Amino acid sequence: MTLPTLPEIEQAAAAQGLLLRLQVRQLLAITTLRVVVARQRPGQAPLLLGDLKGWALPLRDGLQLDTMRVQGPQTQGVGALIWAATFAWALEATPCQRARLLAIRDNDQQHRRLVRYFQRLGFAAMREVGAAAADLPLRLVWGGAGLLMRGDCAVGLERAWRSVQAAEPA
Repeated sequence: MTLPTLPEIEQAAAAQGLLLRLQVRQLLAITTLRVVVARQRPGQAPLLLGDLKGWALPLRDGLQLDTMRVQGPQTQGVGALIWAATFAWALEATPCQRARLLAIRDNDQQHRRLVRYFQRLGFAAMREVGAAAADLPLRLVWGGAGLLMRGDCAVGLERAWRSVQAAEPA
């Protein structure tokens, strides 16, 4: 399978009547990223359906993903668009090949769902982040305890793109 480009992902979003936008800011060696998906509404501001925040360091393992949120009615495929755009951007605009994130542990049931969700995108467990003193820097970065996971951006893009294509109108 040929991996899609960011413009192709934006076109897929537009075909579903959605706006896909990336907000990228550079601060020294850190590039911050926010990916947004919204639905256009006549005569009104677009309705935010989902977003993802993260940052990239100029390293092969430099993509760090923080907050991903999908909300509101009719959001099928929104998460897949966000993931596909995030991974495509990383591969096209940065040296990042792999991403890290924390499957937060708010409660056990939600944590298990998050881990399964991230595994479907190709993420694998690295280690638990808990209450140990050595975990404090990671807890400060991600805002809590959980399972630190790493995934390959190309694998994540391929899997997310398959979901985008499955959600497109016939």
